[in-house]
Amino acid sequence: MSFFFLVPVYIRAKLELWFSSWSFSFKILWVIMHTGKVHVALVASPGMGHLIPVLELGKRLVSYHGISATIFVVTMDASLSRSQLLKVSGITDDFLDVVLLPAVDISARVDKTTGILRQMAMMVHEALPSLRSAILAMEVQPIALIVDMFATEAFVVAEEFMMFKYVFVTTNAWFLALTVHGPNLDKEVDQDDHINNQKPIHIPGCEPVRFVDCYEQFLRRNKVYFRMGTEISTADGILVNSFYDLEPLTLAALHDTRKVGLAPKAPVYPIGPLVRPVELSLRGEVLRWLDMQPKESVLYVSFGSGGTLSAKQTIELAWGLENSQQRFIWVVRPPVENDSAATVFKSNGVNNDFLDYLPEGFLNRTCKNGLVVPKWAPQTEILSHPSISGFLSHCGWNSSLESIVNGVPMIVWPLYAEQKMNATVLAEHIGVATRSKLLAPKGVVGRDAIAAMIQKIMVDKEGEAIRAKVKMLKSCAVKAVSNGGSSYNALAIVAEECKIGMQRRNAKTG
Repeated sequence: MSFFFLVPVYIRAKLELWFSSWSFSFKILWVIMHTGKVHVALVASPGMGHLIPVLELGKRLVSYHGISATIFVVTMDASLSRSQLLKVSGITDDFLDVVLLPAVDISARVDKTTGILRQMAMMVHEALPSLRSAILAMEVQPIALIVDMFATEAFVVAEEFMMFKYVFVTTNAWFLALTVHGPNLDKEVDQDDHINNQKPIHIPGCEPVRFVDCYEQFLRRNKVYFRMGTEISTADGILVNSFYDLEPLTLAALHDTRKVGLAPKAPVYPIGPLVRPVELSLRGEVLRWLDMQPKESVLYVSFGSGGTLSAKQTIELAWGLENSQQRFIWVVRPPVENDSAATVFKSNGVNNDFLDYLPEGFLNRTCKNGLVVPKWAPQTEILSHPSISGFLSHCGWNSSLESIVNGVPMIVWPLYAEQKMNATVLAEHIGVATRSKLLAPKGVVGRDAIAAMIQKIMVDKEGEAIRAKVKMLKSCAVKAVSNGGSSYNALAIVAEECKIGMQRRNAKTG
């Protein structure tokens, strides 16, 4: 019997209040101590695109693999509350808790030229003392620390507490291959061949990365990005949100020590697709509108939580939607010039008056077959609706996986970060999407090209192969994460390693 079981109720209440200052639940501590469950910690770097898959990983470890978990969230949003996160994540399990680390403030150290990657690295660095203190305060310290790929600097905390180190790559395996291979490339050769002469990067065993698709931070030889690639290679294991049927060539190369597998120096575990499940309570105007539409007849248009278009591109997209004569739901944000990632860490205002930036008469002309929604919509619920037939997306990896698990073909429209690589994976490697050859960081895709892509993905005979392929992969995705599937088994290996590690720790201390 543990000490806490004997503590009087009123003292336990005070202890719980103390733990709540770290947003740490007294209940999970009590459960861990009484059940002997293996305890792991996860760290999510800033941004919903990183938080959502980390939350889903924690839920899966707890629900399917007998692990208790605490998720530490790095944020710069002081208004964000633990209750909001629990509501968003749907967490109800006693063995899983979310700790919202004190908000970090880097505003005095950034300006318009500070990139997203650098900002994330700064926030993670500022949060390390809070993470260290929170783990130190735990009565039962975790046996492992699982960080997303942008929080690898937290490995230093894992080393201090003698914890296993795992990294969770929340994007595709091809991007992982580039990231771990990058630090091994010769700087001068890379500069001459790839940047000056725009030749592809050849990664052993993988598809080459074309200059036009390459991650911008690689081209700039960003120190933070290359440090991240080096730190990933020091992990005890690398988890990636993908599955074998989705990226067979790249995953095979990452497991082959004669190829790119030499770089990670750690086993790679494809554990995806991990996506947010449908929340049945989110029944609003959008889903009621979808209920009235024919089966597989609606295009969903959204550029994620951070993507924005220019004013001219917004107008061309509106005309393309109208000219396609297809039903649509369009999540619209006010346009921003020269910053396609304008809302990643901030809002771009509250202007919901569509008349200010949509073509004159557009809303009236499309009111019978279109629905325009300001800024946000319940994407998971929309993509799972039987009326949806296509998805025009910025191809962030979470959105891409959500589309695949629902069997929805895509029009990929990359905006920032690694999204150009995502687009190539989806359109060329896998064949579940189409894209415009005109897409460029500073270019404008015309209305005729947009209408043609919509027609192709939704109704034209030319798009039949794409529609069939994504439906096949939907079935493969279900099998991968089901009991006995490849991704289920891969995560089971990680869970078993943690359990063995805990047994060894207890044997040493007991």
